Amino acid sequence: MRRWSNSFIFGIIATALALTSPLASAQDKSKIKIGISGGSAEQIFEVVKKVAAKDGLEIQIITFNDYLQPNEALASGDLDANAFQHLPFMESQIKSRGYKIVPVGLTITAPLGIYSRKYKSVDQLPPGARIGIQNDPSNGNRALLLLQHAGLIKLKSGVGENGTNATPLDVIDNPKKLKLIELDAAQLPRSLDDLAAASINNDYAVQAGLSLQRDTIAVEDAKGRYANLIATRVEDKDKSWVKKLVKAYQSEEVRKFIETQFKGSLVPAF
Repeated sequence: MRRWSNSFIFGIIATALALTSPLASAQDKSKIKIGISGGSAEQIFEVVKKVAAKDGLEIQIITFNDYLQPNEALASGDLDANAFQHLPFMESQIKSRGYKIVPVGLTITAPLGIYSRKYKSVDQLPPGARIGIQNDPSNGNRALLLLQHAGLIKLKSGVGENGTNATPLDVIDNPKKLKLIELDAAQLPRSLDDLAAASINNDYAVQAGLSLQRDTIAVEDAKGRYANLIATRVEDKDKSWVKKLVKAYQSEEVRKFIETQFKGSLVPAF
């Protein structure tokens, strides 16, 4: 699997920021609404909120239960920013929905895991086991690549990398004849008891009381291309409140909180 360094992702962000350069509003915001997913993100943003307040920025946190509404709310103006997605997911959303949003700073890397309440290793999975994966293109692709990395399936050559998303139709070898069940990402933890295992995003895993160290049988490389980011509308990217928001998130206080609280299940990407 091709790995993108953080410096490369920062280069993409810098390029995006250079596309347009509107002047900051004369009446820049002192209070903003930011959309996030629940679980660990809520804990982190409580710290971000306190740090930003010292710089005169008040943050109202809006929590969402799926991965589609935060970008829609941002694009429509109901939010000022969001922080829940990685770059490949955002790019796929922009391509399919035409959103005028850009990345403005990196936050964390949350390794994807294959979780199971019934088995302790991939070797224990029985023939015909039902494996849940995300039904959105970007995270479904991550799940399939992780299953391939774990030796459970093989995908067509080149599929799933370099901007392409793999689907279950791209599986060319499946020795255990696993049944891949596509579900909404938020539904996967609730369905885990009915599955042999499931690919679950970290924020939903935390909400469900699952542990990356204790409950996974396969884990994604934490230094891959899936660092999460803060996004704003294109016209807002140069405003001072955006700089304050990114500065607050990428502060030493937040870094220490992430490292202490999550002990490797979440990794600062800045």
